[in-house]
Amino acid sequence: MTLQHRAIALIKGAALTLTATLASLTVQVTPAAANETICGHQVGGAILSKYQEMRGQNSPLGCPTSDELTTPNGRGKYNTFDGGSIYWTAATGAHPIWGAIRDKWGSLGWENGKLGFPVSDELSNPDGQGRRQQFEGGTVYWHPTLSNGAHPVWGKIGELWGQYGWEIGAFGYPMSDEGWDEAYKSIYQKFSSNNLTLFWSAGNGAHGCEGECVGYSGTTGTDWFKETRVEIPVGTSKVVVRGFPTKKGFMDARTDFQGAWNQMWSLAPYPNGVSDTQHRSLYEQFACHAKFADQILPGQWNTGVSFDLESWRSDVGMDYALSPIYVIKHQCNWD
Repeated sequence: MTLQHRAIALIKGAALTLTATLASLTVQVTPAAANETICGHQVGGAILSKYQEMRGQNSPLGCPTSDELTTPNGRGKYNTFDGGSIYWTAATGAHPIWGAIRDKWGSLGWENGKLGFPVSDELSNPDGQGRRQQFEGGTVYWHPTLSNGAHPVWGKIGELWGQYGWEIGAFGYPMSDEGWDEAYKSIYQKFSSNNLTLFWSAGNGAHGCEGECVGYSGTTGTDWFKETRVEIPVGTSKVVVRGFPTKKGFMDARTDFQGAWNQMWSLAPYPNGVSDTQHRSLYEQFACHAKFADQILPGQWNTGVSFDLESWRSDVGMDYALSPIYVIKHQCNWD
């Protein structure tokens, strides 16, 4: 983890406390520094210091286009410039914002939106191409080819994404803002690697998570699998895996457990933190579902539409898992 990414984690952890503190502030003026008239407009205080630090009119900001203004919520000050803006509060300091990240921030309500005020300047990502900027409520990421514009990442989805390495990890850059998945009653966000989706659900008991969970799914299918979905109940170390076979997958997985297993995990990252015992149990459950899958009616299988695997089930060994005698008892779902 880079120092910059460590900073993101610390900022997220302090977000609620910071928001409560900032809400009580009523800003009158920026800290001491003489005002200057630049391109016909007054710039002063910490905003002027930041502007000068960036080389003033020779910076990407260019000339100011306004005098110093108070934000509508009374918490901060800002100046607009040809190339962007600089925003300041006593708690966050002064930070410039421009380009696609500024446009996204504006579309989400500026400083009155969920992101709040910027708490960093725009930063370069480790890949040397992407950019990000941190705000009170999350971080906005942008990449010239991978992100499909600029998108914020925050909350439970942001935490899970960070656990898998942020933009240089298994999921890559965010490719969308958060959206609503009606089928699973969940919040989702698309990412660039293999068109993966991360999600958060409060739990509904009908589809997927029965309680609050986070997770991810991959739907860039193979011959044998249409989707691999991983659900992680919040506050636990449990993992639920749902593999959705094609018709060919139902048929062929019966005699090639390892090949089918490999195809399923080609769609999505293997979950973090799974122990060797849990791994063996997941594979035994998978093999059991694969071996005993049977088509009841055209398009209907005795396993349902997916092979459902739970990490908390015991490692019982393949002989027990695949026994045609014991399967009548355990139905691939032993304790």
